[in-house]
Amino acid sequence: MMSMCLRTRMHSMTSGIPVSEICEHQFLLYNKDATKHIFEVSAGLDYLVLGEGQILAQVKQVVKVGQGVVGFERNVSGLFKHAITVGKRVRTETNIVVGSVSVSSAAVELALMKLPESSHAAARMLVIGAGKMGKLMIKHLVAKGCTKMVVNRSEEKVATIREEMKGVEIIYRPLTDMLAYSAEVDVIFTSTASETPLFLKENVKDFPPVSSKVGGSRLFDDISVPQNVGSCVSDVKSTRLYNVDDLKEVVTVNKEDRLRKAMKAQTIIAEESKQFDAWRDSLETVPTIKKLRAYAERIRAAELEKCLSKMGENIPKKSMKVVDDLSRGIVNKLLHGPLQHLRCDGSDSRTLSETLENMHALNRMFGLETDISLLEHKIQAKVEQNQNCRFEVLMGYISIR
Repeated sequence: MMSMCLRTRMHSMTSGIPVSEICEHQFLLYNKDATKHIFEVSAGLDYLVLGEGQILAQVKQVVKVGQGVVGFERNVSGLFKHAITVGKRVRTETNIVVGSVSVSSAAVELALMKLPESSHAAARMLVIGAGKMGKLMIKHLVAKGCTKMVVNRSEEKVATIREEMKGVEIIYRPLTDMLAYSAEVDVIFTSTASETPLFLKENVKDFPPVSSKVGGSRLFDDISVPQNVGSCVSDVKSTRLYNVDDLKEVVTVNKEDRLRKAMKAQTIIAEESKQFDAWRDSLETVPTIKKLRAYAERIRAAELEKCLSKMGENIPKKSMKVVDDLSRGIVNKLLHGPLQHLRCDGSDSRTLSETLENMHALNRMFGLETDISLLEHKIQAKVEQNQNCRFEVLMGYISIR
């Protein structure tokens, strides 16, 4: 196995990121722990907001980028592809995506929780930032019944969003007019990459009050990291400030439901982990399967040639095909039983030790001369340790941006 230190140096050489910085965001898991972790990540269980959807898209991107990359061999590729299946299954069978499933949707839900329900459609909204997070917030606002909002970012990005969301009035205003329009709205969402606060106490202290119909307080809902709204803004009368930390309130509202869904998701992950282990184990017998097929094909081809030579010349093509199909059919039926006992697809209770015995038997009976000493060692180690995986997966930190 490649050591973690060597892997880290290779990642550093490839990415150009210093080793010290990579070490801050990595950890090493082996065997079942590695499989379970990537499945939990893909299912959205390893994040503040249960069922976070963007993480599954990132796992898919790993598979896409990994194609053809050294080290992203069949086992690792299969692991990530299976993780995608797990993520989809968990979301389908647990309804984990219902409600707040991302930082953006949680931010919208938190804001609407703080407004009178009767004001949801009429409340004046301003979204500062039309990047990925800002775009998701707009979609969630529309889903909650908001049909008019002002977006403060680049005109091109706003035009793209407006094109995607027909029937919704999305008004563009340049970032330079941010303060002026902020004074005219009830709720302000911020999600920019600015390194310095866009709003401080002195910027908002002279804002006119909002209507009592929307609760009498102007809401700042800041999901930016670092924060776009200074904490001093909350000192202004009739102003309420919420940030990423406050999203825990939204998550906690349905705590029991979340726990129930998480438990069901873990059951699914356990089932899928067993199936993945069985798939990996089946790969161990591939060399024997290939040699047995090749052995049978050599005999079939030789006997077919003898048969055709005895039938004389000018054999009709139809007759040749009939004989050829007959020989293939016989071989396939004879191989069906032995090959079934070399596959571990999770559909039966055969153990790995039984599979090993079958491999030994077939190699002896057919003289396949398959080098199974290393394979035997690997499988026997699994039996003794009650583990189904003998590969390591280096998981880096997957961030939601």
